Amino acid sequence: MTWTITAEHPASPTAAALWRAYYTEVSDRYYLLHENRRTDPAELEREVAKETRSDLTPPTGQLLVARYAGEPAGTAGIRLRPDGSAELTRVYVREELRGKGGAPLLVAAAESAARALGATRLVLETRKDLTEALTLYARLGYKEIAPYSDDIYADHTLGKPL
Repeated sequence: MTWTITAEHPASPTAAALWRAYYTEVSDRYYLLHENRRTDPAELEREVAKETRSDLTPPTGQLLVARYAGEPAGTAGIRLRPDGSAELTRVYVREELRGKGGAPLLVAAAESAARALGATRLVLETRKDLTEALTLYARLGYKEIAPYSDDIYADHTLGKPL
């Protein structure tokens, strides 16, 4: 089985379905940890509806979609920042496909796309409960940096020169 990664418009049906899966998982993990409940379906719909993801389109961003054996499997997005860096966001691989090498390929493709857009550094924010993400980023050379936003969900801010 092989992985392919291509740029895709964030409003495509494939990207929208993967975004919904991503948001459901990270939201459920948060609420289960902090409130012992899953995400309320109405809340999920409100959050998904207000996300246009237009910041993940050229010339200032890009959304990458990974496929495994031709099937939609994950995403990674980048968006340029005013300081010359790019932010890595929405890195996600469907749970049943984790451990098959897709996440490092997605991050490498995002790094390449950020370089092509002129970024000199890639930065990201993540939560402490997303331990798989923290492990992945450390393995790929990302280091803790000073926070660049006031996001209440950002427990860790990481960066890597490109």
